[in-house]
This record gives sequence, C-alpha cells and structure tokens, in this order.
Amino acid sequence: MSVPTTIKNNYILAVDDIPDNLLLVQLALEQEGHQVVLAHNGETALAHIKQAPPSLILLDVMMPGMDGYEVTRRIREDKNIPFIPILLVTARVESSLVTGLDAGADEFVRKPFQIDELQARVRSMLRLKETIDQRENFVSCLTHDLRTPLVAANRMLDLILQQAFGDVTCEQQEAIANIVSSNDNMLEMLNTLLETHHYELGQKTLSFIPVDLKQLVDEVITELKPLAMDKDIELSNDSADNVPEIKGDRLELRRVITNLVSNAIKFTDQGSVKVALSQSDSDVIIQVKDTGIGISPQEQQAIFQRYHQGNHRRAGKGLGLYLCQQIINAHQGKLTVESQSNLDNSNLDNSGTTFTCSLPKS
Repeated sequence: MSVPTTIKNNYILAVDDIPDNLLLVQLALEQEGHQVVLAHNGETALAHIKQAPPSLILLDVMMPGMDGYEVTRRIREDKNIPFIPILLVTARVESSLVTGLDAGADEFVRKPFQIDELQARVRSMLRLKETIDQRENFVSCLTHDLRTPLVAANRMLDLILQQAFGDVTCEQQEAIANIVSSNDNMLEMLNTLLETHHYELGQKTLSFIPVDLKQLVDEVITELKPLAMDKDIELSNDSADNVPEIKGDRLELRRVITNLVSNAIKFTDQGSVKVALSQSDSDVIIQVKDTGIGISPQEQQAIFQRYHQGNHRRAGKGLGLYLCQQIINAHQGKLTVESQSNLDNSNLDNSGTTFTCSLPKS
C-alpha cells in the first residue's frame, strides 16, 4: 500500500487493527485539518513510515502479530527514520506506561478518550516535532554560516602572513598566528558538531571498504608525533603484524584513532602513549593507553555522553568522544574505557587511561 502523493510530506499515521477505532481517530483529526493515513497492522505501518515518514504516529498497543511496543522499538532502532513523535493508544488497563516509554514512545493516552483530549495531545506532539525540526535546521545553518567566514578569514590572514599586502613585523606575525590557531580550533569544533548532528539524524552515509588498520595507525602516529615530542612524551606503536583488514569507512575510523591518540597526548604530562593493534577470534582491537592523569569512576560513567565536559581544565566541549562512540556503533563495534585516576602522576605504572575499540572482522 502506498502513501497518496498529495500527503507524502505532511500527514498523521493512525495504526489500529479495529476499523471503527481508526474511523473515530480519522474523523477527530480531520476536524482539525490534519491529513490522516490509516494502517491496520504494524507491518503496514512500518512500510508507510519507510516510504514517507509522517509528522506523527498514533499507535494502538494491543494488536495481533506485532504489537505497538514492538513497532515503536523498530522505529526508534532504525537510524534511517527521522524523529517522529509516537502517541501510544490503548484500552487495556494492564498496558504498561513504563514499557511504552522505554520502547521510545513520547506520550500515552487511554481509550475511550474524549475527542478534544485526543486533539489536544496531537497538537502537543506536533509542536514537539516542529521544535525538534527547527533545532535540527538551526544546527545545520549555524555550522554552515559560521564555517564560511572563518575559512575566508583564515585565507586572508595567511595572505597577510605571506606579506602579500606589505611587510609584517615579528609581533604582528605572532598575533596573526594566534588568531589563525583560534579560528582552526573553532572550525574543528564546528565540524565535529556537524558530523555529530548527521549521525544523530541518521543522515551519515558510510563507505564500507577494506581498511588496513595498521597502516591507518601508522599514519596517525606519524601525524601526531610532533605533539608528543613537544611534551617530551613517548608515542609508540605496539601493533601486531598479522592483523587482518576490516571493512569500514577509512576516514571515519581515522577520525576515531586521531581523537583517541590526541586526547591521550593532551592529558599526559609525562610518560608515554602507546597504541596497540591486535585481534581476537571475532574482532580487531585497537587500544590507546596513556600514563596521564586518569579519569575518575564517576567521569567514566558519563564520558561518552553528548556535551559531557570533564572537570579537568583541558577538557573539551564534550563532543569528540561522543562522536567516536557514534562512529564505532555505526561499524557494529564497541568502544570502552578503563582508567586509574592519578592527578599528581606519582605512580605512572598504575595510572592513566586505556581506550579499547573492538571492530568486527570482515
């Protein structure tokens, strides 16, 4: 069954196995000017959603075959489906509010309902949808509008440093270099924000090709070696030689390794940062171990959360590790952390942090 072309872009999907219930919902919502598409079971509902996502889903809980809880879970687990508010509807007293909300529903209403109550709840859910859509558009527009002038400014500053407009004193060169560095940091933060945004919306397209992780680790270590040397830290590669290739997005995996190694260098004042590549029966394993200040047990519990900022003065904006987690999840892998906090670096052998990334073999 296909969605009529006249309502593909903005409609409400009502799902119930009882035709009379669907008719009641349809009449109530059409009074408010909404366009309503009807589905009599979960399978049909999912087909509609994948073909043309609605603005809102009214979903009966108790249906034969696939119930409303399972439909909700499948919708929320599918990263290709944008956010759609889900209003669960039931006449059963025993239906679980907790189960429905944990599955991913946003609201719960029991039958028999008053027409004005149903209409009010639908209006509330549509406002939620509009708010989230506006936030998503705001992030995309903001990152684009900020990146463009920063890139243009850096190009102009580079021309000044090259003395394209006349002589530049040493003091001026130092000041301009500081500005360029600040702009680069801002660009990196904006790029990370935009990439994170794409993953959250399910809009990130990955290219899965054979990837030589040992070569990738070598590249990252070569690139970051000067940072370690500036801090007199040993940056070493302890990778095994017989690690097989995996299938993944090379650019995104490089982003993960770069983030983990650069973080290790940043939070290590003495000692070493070691990158190790190995394999188990089913996975290829990347480990980044440092002798830095470590992470407290409380911080470890929240370290992969979006916008989580650590208590240390060097902590970033809380997006880097969250993005790494999104990338590894998209590769069906796992990213974990183990750490022994040691703020004064008094015992390098027992302090520091180890990030472990496990990726399935091809």
